[in-house]
Amino acid sequence: MMLTRFSAVARTSAMAASTRAFAASAARGKHTLPPLPYAYDALEPSISKEIMTLHHDKHHQAYVTGLNAAEEKLAGLQSSEDVKGQISLQAALKFNGGGHLNHSLFWVNLAPTGSAQTKPPTSGALAQQIQKDFGSVDNLIAEVNAATLGIQGSGWGWLGYNKKSKVLEVVTTANQDPLLTHAPIIGIDIWEHAFYIDYKNVKADYLKNIWAVINWEEAAKRFDAAV
Repeated sequence: MMLTRFSAVARTSAMAASTRAFAASAARGKHTLPPLPYAYDALEPSISKEIMTLHHDKHHQAYVTGLNAAEEKLAGLQSSEDVKGQISLQAALKFNGGGHLNHSLFWVNLAPTGSAQTKPPTSGALAQQIQKDFGSVDNLIAEVNAATLGIQGSGWGWLGYNKKSKVLEVVTTANQDPLLTHAPIIGIDIWEHAFYIDYKNVKADYLKNIWAVINWEEAAKRFDAAV
């Protein structure tokens, strides 16, 4: 199942909630770039050291910097009760905040090549749910890759847990939009900066190879927390 857009009401509600969350976090202090939980070359050959260095140190840092700047400006606008100005910051908060949230999930979504964490589950709650909703891990991967490959431009492909229907679903989001409709279990960055140095324009090869470094242990933890 693919869900690719929110209703207008849902988008407005989500943006308002994001603004409140970002404002609250601004009061606690500035956001910082989280360190990688492994070496920059730990994901080779699926993802090169060069990509990981640029992706983490440059791209993610840019979202952190942009989010801190937007929140600082938002605090001033709130103090002056400039509602119009606050509304004008929605796009910057959503883009940079989503970029920070998505990438913070993404780094721990991956694990070193050949590690025990990269072995798909054969037992436990997540394994049972995958069997129920997709039939097999291979079918799950095929559906996630098909949906993610179909994204026009930049975005993210997700395996998410729908808490209302209690099923795992394949979801896509555009640009740096965070996944708000589901609990994120696995997320795949399909922006060009995530793969172009290694795979050029062949997104399918990137999507095929990234599953060799997906952290299934982390996915299982997220699923257990979601249910």
